[in-house]
Amino acid sequence: QVQLVESGGGLVQPGGSLRLSCAASGSIFSLYTMGWYRQAPGKQRELVARITSSGTTKYADSVKGRFTISRDNAKNTVYLQMNSLKPEDTAVYYCNADRLTSWWGRGTQVTVSS
Repeated sequence: QVQLVESGGGLVQPGGSLRLSCAASGSIFSLYTMGWYRQAPGKQRELVARITSSGTTKYADSVKGRFTISRDNAKNTVYLQMNSLKPEDTAVYYCNADRLTSWWGRGTQVTVSS
């Protein structure tokens, strides 16, 4: 079993930055593919970025060049650095751990508004 706790969300103006963190516990973190997903009101949950156990990354086209996913296996934590934020980035952001079974955090709200 894996427990995931997200933090770092909040209200930011367009063009601003936020860094999300996801602390994992309960299993061997380094073996998991870790991902960030988001869900805006009335929309389906979508992949934002993910990073494999070997460090290979994948990004949604809408965030390429603006967001960076990284992981610190010593701290059992995955990060999402979000720069040049836009109003359309407003959503609840969820952390995901995947290895045969998928685990989810409860999410953290990100609101981009002036």
